[in-house]
This record gives sequence, C-alpha cells and structure tokens, in this order.
Amino acid sequence: MSDLSSPRIASLRGKVSAEEWQMRVDVAACYRLVALFGMNDLVYNHISGRVPGEDGHFLINPYGYAYEEVTASSLLKINFDGDVVLDPGTGYGVNLAGFVIHSAVHKARHDVDCVIHTHSPAGMAVSALKCGLLPLTQNAMFFGHIGYHEYEGPAVDLDEQQRLVRDLGTGAALILRNHGLLTAGRTVCEAFVTMHWLERACQAQLAAMACNTELNYPDPKTVALTNDRYKPGQRRKITELEWPAMLRMLDRRDPSFRE
Repeated sequence: MSDLSSPRIASLRGKVSAEEWQMRVDVAACYRLVALFGMNDLVYNHISGRVPGEDGHFLINPYGYAYEEVTASSLLKINFDGDVVLDPGTGYGVNLAGFVIHSAVHKARHDVDCVIHTHSPAGMAVSALKCGLLPLTQNAMFFGHIGYHEYEGPAVDLDEQQRLVRDLGTGAALILRNHGLLTAGRTVCEAFVTMHWLERACQAQLAAMACNTELNYPDPKTVALTNDRYKPGQRRKITELEWPAMLRMLDRRDPSFRE
C-alpha cells in the first residue's frame, strides 16, 4: 500500500483526453473546496465526475485519501460495475458505499455529470429532523421540493440503488434520512454550489431553531416565487460566476489540486 504521509502520483496530463483532464481538475478542486468549507468527514464521503466521452465511466477518490490530498491525477476511474479502469498508482481501492450511491445516480441520470455526498454536522442534524428542510431562508427556498431517502443502513447493497434513484427523481438535491446530504449537477460547479447552498440552509435552520423562539415562515406564495426565480431562464445560471472565483481562491491557497 502507498505511503500516504507524502502521496506522490505521476501526472496524467497528456495521458488522458483533454476533456477528461478538465473534469479531473474540476473534481479535484471540488474535493479541496468541500474540505475548505468544512463539509468533509476524514477520508469518507465522495465526489464523483462522469468521464466525458466514456459511457459508463466516472472518477472518484481513492479510499484513504484526505480531501486536501486529492489531485487531478490521483482520482480513480471506475465503471458502473465497480471495476477500477484506471488507478494511477495510489494503491488504494474504492469505498463500496461510495460506488453504490454514486454509480446509481450516474447510471440513471444522464443529465448529471457530478454527484456530491456529505456527512456534515448540519446536514446530518437536518436529516434527523422529522420536519426536514424548512423554507426559512432564501437559500432553503432555492430548493422548492427536495427529495428524501429513508435510512437503510450503510449503503452497501445494490438493491438500495433503485430507491435512491427513485427518491432523487429529477431533482438536484436529496436528504438521506439520518445520514447526510447529496447533490447532483450538470457540472461540477453546479453540484458544488447546490451543496453549498443546501449546507448553509441547514446551518441557518439549526441556528434559528436553537433560539427556542417562534420561527417566521414566509408566505407560501413568496416561497414559490423565490424558488421560481432561481430556475433556469429567470436569472443567470449558476456556474457562470462561482467556479472561476472558486478556482482562483484555491490557486492562491494551494494549486496542487491541478497536478
């Protein structure tokens, strides 16, 4: 097994297609951002990216890497059967639960190129509330109808995939009851921004509920209007501004995600 005290992986730049390399850079950046915003959980959870032009293949982290260690070249390429198609030399395999959850979404949703799953304290707390996510803030109203998936234990059974996909439906976010959060996007940025807003909505809800005073619920018509104004065509699409800014921020801190 590789020594993760100083993981060193030969660069795959020029050894994969330009489209795959760009996806690798974006997915690696997303791992760093999730860690930077405090949504990571040791070496657990996953961010996956569909490999452009390779039907049935997606990228995922080596099971044993911290999010801050993930680079464009260290990501594993696997197929929908869980087979490792390309391991650049990490010496690590794939977490079974990560494969079950992420392959289910990528296989069923051809419009989704990135899937993010987290176990943040705020996300887990809201997932354990019977009321779920409440429309208390603008961030929460972005989601409108959100999916819920009942807890079935650690997601290692392939049989659960059909229920995960059913509960996500055509949406962009899913609350895994007593478990955590999941978002899906047409781009890495879309999945990340959706997760960031969902995480902030959960944090704000918990803070408001902790005040132990009456909550102010916006009028349902205002909630519907707010949600509608976030839909494509109403205002700018997300990913037009956020991603370049996030990449610049990472480059200032540590550009090694691009390696």
